Amino acid sequence: MAGTDKTVNIITLGCSKNIVDSEVLMKQLQDNDWKFTPTSDGSDIAVINTCGFIEAAKKESIDTILQAVQLKKEGKLKKVVVMGCLSERYAEELKKEIPDVDAYIGANKMDQVVLELGGNLQNELLGERMLTTPQHFAYLKISEGCDRPCSFCSIPLMRGVHVSKPMERVLTEAARLAALGVKELILIAQDSTYYGLDLYGKRVLAQLLEKLSLINGIEWIRLMYAFPTGFPVDILEQLNGNSKLCRYLDMPVQHVADAVLSSMKRGISTKQLRLLIDNIRRQVPGITLRTTLIVGYPTEGEKEFRELCEFVKETEFDRLGVFTYSQEDGTSAFPLGDPVPQNVKEHRRDRIMEIQQEISMKKNMALIGKTARVLVDQCMDGVAIGRTYRDAPEVDNEVTIHQADALRVGEFYEVEFTDAEEYDMFAELVSNETTAKASNSSS
Repeated sequence: MAGTDKTVNIITLGCSKNIVDSEVLMKQLQDNDWKFTPTSDGSDIAVINTCGFIEAAKKESIDTILQAVQLKKEGKLKKVVVMGCLSERYAEELKKEIPDVDAYIGANKMDQVVLELGGNLQNELLGERMLTTPQHFAYLKISEGCDRPCSFCSIPLMRGVHVSKPMERVLTEAARLAALGVKELILIAQDSTYYGLDLYGKRVLAQLLEKLSLINGIEWIRLMYAFPTGFPVDILEQLNGNSKLCRYLDMPVQHVADAVLSSMKRGISTKQLRLLIDNIRRQVPGITLRTTLIVGYPTEGEKEFRELCEFVKETEFDRLGVFTYSQEDGTSAFPLGDPVPQNVKEHRRDRIMEIQQEISMKKNMALIGKTARVLVDQCMDGVAIGRTYRDAPEVDNEVTIHQADALRVGEFYEVEFTDAEEYDMFAELVSNETTAKASNSSS
């Protein structure tokens, strides 16, 4: 059982946006004298920050809720609070199915969670966070919600319309993170390229990137979730010329066949998409392009899937992930049904990843013998694990550095690549000068 101190276990599921929400909540609870525990067993309260994006994420969230409820029934937990996307989308159904949860609170309602736990909202702390990532990198959310009409996506149902965070507030948060020792900012949103349109009447992502790069202590800025339709080409100048901005772009394209893109309501054709990719690579030599794809969408036949395979082969994305289509109620694609069998979806996913494995292996092998600047994420038993500018944490490649006893987490080092696998590199230390400033576009 819990002790006399107020204890809470925060469980974060889903994407990096949820990580940021949980970190902001933890700062508020800390100021209300709550102590945090690594597990729910023996804690006073479990707060579960849920994801409701696709079927697999919903199942994980429900399983986690049921586990917490069981602990409560056994007297090992006093209270269960469920927050976030699943709670926003299915609150009434969840109350009926799992009534032992003490409170269901939706997305973007952190203040209600604080009040539910008997705390007082500290407005002067808004934007401050308790980092749950390693201290040297942090996610920085620049907007919330989405105005895109993508037929497969339930995010607007849970997160609402696009709302940009004022630039001054973003810069203040970034400066606070830098003061905590953060060296890499990973910019996230539901659609980062839309930034500023609602507040300033135009997209101002390029201006934001430039101002963020002026913050002392920040050495890498990484851009995620860049929607291809209406892509703000002025950010390419920043990507090419700003030494703090990683030559890295996460741009989810989802598909390439016109019939599928049209049904998905992506607002772009295969011709426009290919021209955009060519333009990005031409204007930003050496850029690392990351994308995600969806296979098994209702209008994806064998012809459209073959076209997608050829596109992956021709484009040679540096980083790529694949999701199988999940039919989501409330989306405009829901009436199309789910005609592609799950085993066919999984076969198509595996086929795309086989193609990507070959591409990734070829690109990694070409790096052997070359040097790069690496940011170290972990050190253990004389081995360090790090990343180049080409790699975002948790989703991309890692670099294993041998004979690394003297290396420290959160520092930059110059390494030479000695071997490669499909998604990992191996290297040896070239320079122990942690302040070495290798070119952001170096190989």
